[in-house]
Amino acid sequence: MATSSTRPPFRADHVGSLLRPASVRTAFREAAAGKIGAADVTRAQDEAIRDVLLMQERAGLKVVNDGEFRRGSYWGRFVEGLKGFIIKPASFSFRNDSGSTLPFTAPYAAGKIVRTEPLAVDEYAFVRDAVGARNLLPKITIPAPSTLHYYRFDDFGDRSIYPDEDEFFDDVAKVYREEIAALTKAGCRYIQFDEVAVAMLADPVVREQTRKLGQDPDRLVQRYIDLINDAVSAAPADCLFGVHMCRGNLKGHYLADGGYDAVAEAFFGATEVTHFLLEYDTARAGDFAPLRHMPEDKGVVLGIISSKTPQLESADALRTRIDEAAKHMDLSRLGISPQCGFASTVGGNPVTEADEEAKLRLVVETAKTVWGSA
Repeated sequence: MATSSTRPPFRADHVGSLLRPASVRTAFREAAAGKIGAADVTRAQDEAIRDVLLMQERAGLKVVNDGEFRRGSYWGRFVEGLKGFIIKPASFSFRNDSGSTLPFTAPYAAGKIVRTEPLAVDEYAFVRDAVGARNLLPKITIPAPSTLHYYRFDDFGDRSIYPDEDEFFDDVAKVYREEIAALTKAGCRYIQFDEVAVAMLADPVVREQTRKLGQDPDRLVQRYIDLINDAVSAAPADCLFGVHMCRGNLKGHYLADGGYDAVAEAFFGATEVTHFLLEYDTARAGDFAPLRHMPEDKGVVLGIISSKTPQLESADALRTRIDEAAKHMDLSRLGISPQCGFASTVGGNPVTEADEEAKLRLVVETAKTVWGSA
């Protein structure tokens, strides 16, 4: 399944999270109420993951994952598995175009951050074994290292434990190196970082808020670049790393607005990954001009199909958008996907499982039309 580093691993990809079926949502609720145990939840998840792997294969995808069915949110399980973090309110809020806001939570370092157990290896191993000899590549998604810092960057942890921010970053990078080493030892060769902080730091409103809270946005972007590079520094040469740059996705609300212009040159140029999965589903995401900063040895997956609405995009409109992107970087280095996952949290987006499968089929069909393969 190896691919040239100048293009995404597949023309058709998806970001990761998929709608949790009723069986999984019910299992989460009943476990929270003390009605069932952990083993019951695991059984429900196992069955649902086997089904959703078949759905992805049926849709024509060559890259698959477990839909994040073992997670309550995209970062929750990862953080809960680390020693040292507690959860506190975030310094930011989700917002929408009508002015509504939604609070959310963030990790806070109440103790020294240490990896004492695998964080996502079991998720990968289950998919690896379920896929078996079928010609599919399992992908694991993990929150980007910045997730452990940026949502409370003005008060990220107990300063009696981390008086120096550099010590905290060193511990975070160590955690990621250890987890990536365990994942690759288990056979994983496609790891995706879900990066929200850097997308937020491209938004002029968030950049100004960051300054008011006492930090230089560009300095933070560089710190987060360094964190990713440190995290992947010891990985095998044949391991594919993608970065999904996400503007937030919760009940129709978002964390960031606008294009990637403010961060594109630095982040695309210096982050040592294979490719980027970029959100381009609405005009709010800006235009494709920032792609001109993409180095020639990196690819881009264009997130031009919406995971937030059931309406299917037209094939002609998708081709037009791909052609627009190809004015800024070569078509041979592009692929397509939905702009984000279908369920960053258990609740999921306002679409059905049938809508979700239709969207994934559309991704594959468009890729075959444009590039001749998925």
